[in-house]
Parts: sequence; structure tokens; C-alpha cells
Amino acid sequence: MEMSSLTARQIYEHAKANPTRRRFGFGRKPMLINIDLQRAYTAVGEFATAYETDAKQLDYVNQLADLARVKGLPITWTYVAYMESGEDCGVWGTRTNTPDSLQNIKVGSPRSELDPRLNVDTVKDIVINKRMASAFHETNLQSLMVWHQCDTVVLTGGSTSGCVRATVVDAISRGYRVIVPEECVADKHESPHFANLYDIAVKYGDVIPVAEAIAWYEAFQPEAR
Repeated sequence: MEMSSLTARQIYEHAKANPTRRRFGFGRKPMLINIDLQRAYTAVGEFATAYETDAKQLDYVNQLADLARVKGLPITWTYVAYMESGEDCGVWGTRTNTPDSLQNIKVGSPRSELDPRLNVDTVKDIVINKRMASAFHETNLQSLMVWHQCDTVVLTGGSTSGCVRATVVDAISRGYRVIVPEECVADKHESPHFANLYDIAVKYGDVIPVAEAIAWYEAFQPEAR
């Protein structure tokens, strides 16, 4: 097959059908980490930077979150938001300064809010305000993974080429197994989406159908204490 003539989607589909390594698999205990499913990116038609993905993405995320909660497994939601000055966005925020730019997602603004369609339990779930791409960068996520004795991360959200990929790389760099339910991640265009799913699948984690992730959560039996 002449790979240079294929689209990113076709390259990913070929890699999926012809895996070059065995899966890492789920470990003993996963944390579900839902990355930046906030209105700035999910409110199609309201904001200019909305993700494009499976139409049922948020339904699948809710299904995983509900199952994790029932099984007593930890759930984390991250969102991006910055100070009024934007100074905590650092150099990353100096590229543009339009109303839709990154540093203008302000703390407490509508763009920073988690999508209201999500099933977030504000008492039991973990909610993290992150400021850079990786959910691990300068947050307490690492200590939460240790506290909950998790050895696996299950990642949803967006963007596939940005914050998802950065979190994937940081997670495996810390020794965690990485699971990415394919229908649960998204990007602004299919080319970076599938190019990065390919890269994750061949190097850093397991990109699996969401049905497999749901089935794993359904079968999970908490350890007796």
C-alpha cells in the first residue's frame, strides 16, 4: 500500500486493522479523565472553535462517567480558564489576542463552563482547572492518581491533537496504561484527529472502540476492602 497517497483517516484505519504491537490493556484500576469538554469547544454554532467528532461523543462520555461512578472509580473533568489579565496563559497566550483566543477563556466565563449536557457530580467528581495542554502539567492529577491507586487512565475530550495527545504522552511517561475510546475524542478537523489517533495507537496507548471501554466498566468488580 502506498501510504503517501492516503488520507490521515485511511492511514489510521490501516494501522487499526494491522496492529504492530500488542495492547497495553486495562490495569487494575483506571481513572476516567475527561479533557476540556467545555462550552468553548463543544457549543457548536455558539463559539467558532467547536470540536467535530462522533455526534454521540457526549452521550458516550456520560455513559462511561455514570458507570465509573456506580463502580466507585474516580472521575476527573478538566477545563481551561485563565485570569482576567491572561498572564497565567504565559507565552502560549501571546500568539493571538482575538475574542476567541485561548487566553480569553476567563475564569467564570460561559466559555469556561463544562458542557451542561454532561453528567458531572460536583460533590463526588474531581474538577481541575488546567492551564496548559497536558492534564498533568502543574495540576494535582498525579497526586490524585497516587491517592486512588490508579494504574490506568481512560481519556476522553479534546482536542485529539492537542490536550488529549499531551496528556497521553505525560501519562505513559509516568508509567500509566493509556486507553482512548475512539468515539470519545475530537478535534477541529478530521486530519489532525486521525493523524494523532494513529500516533497514539502505534506508540503511546490503546485506541479502542467505546463499546469495549463500556464493556470493561460494566464487568469491573471493585476489590473488597
